[in-house]
Amino acid sequence: DSHHVVPPAVKYFFDFLDEQAEKHDIKDEDTIHIWKTNSLPLRFWVNILKNPHFIFDVHVHEVVDASLSVIAQTFMDACTRTEHKLSRDSPSNKLLYAKEISTYKKMVEDYYRGIRQMVQVSDQDMNTHLAEISRAHTDSLNTLVALHQLYQYTNKYYDEIINALEEDPAAQKMQLAIRLQQIAAALEHKVTDL
Repeated sequence: DSHHVVPPAVKYFFDFLDEQAEKHDIKDEDTIHIWKTNSLPLRFWVNILKNPHFIFDVHVHEVVDASLSVIAQTFMDACTRTEHKLSRDSPSNKLLYAKEISTYKKMVEDYYRGIRQMVQVSDQDMNTHLAEISRAHTDSLNTLVALHQLYQYTNKYYDEIINALEEDPAAQKMQLAIRLQQIAAALEHKVTDL
């Protein structure tokens, strides 16, 4: 049951993707499904399944690695809406879970549907949740390293981000473009009159 296990951030982000689809008049449910699948199951969970050493201090033996790859592939196939036609030439790993894949696909669809039916997470609730998480992990996070990595990404796409912030009504209201310009100026040791 999605109502009890989905973090507010997932609900908030999936609602954001739904809002973007509506805003840009994207009615194709497959496209929205792909967005959600690429952002959470594939970007996050598959990465952890295939690389447990990213979060655990473990050495992954080759045999275990091969098994994890099959599990990750099963997970990826469960998240896609396309039907896979199996034949004698199909990879053996896909044959391992061929009978169960339709059940797994239904589980993913039910999970996404459950998230969509949850009560919406307001901006205020999301900010409160993030503040609580931040407070709970203050000692375990090197904020300077995290900020530096965020800034490297922001710097790479600076013009695109500024343009998007200047065009977005909510971002305009909070003056996010100006704030980002001020941060960039401070980090680059530039003088600004903003």
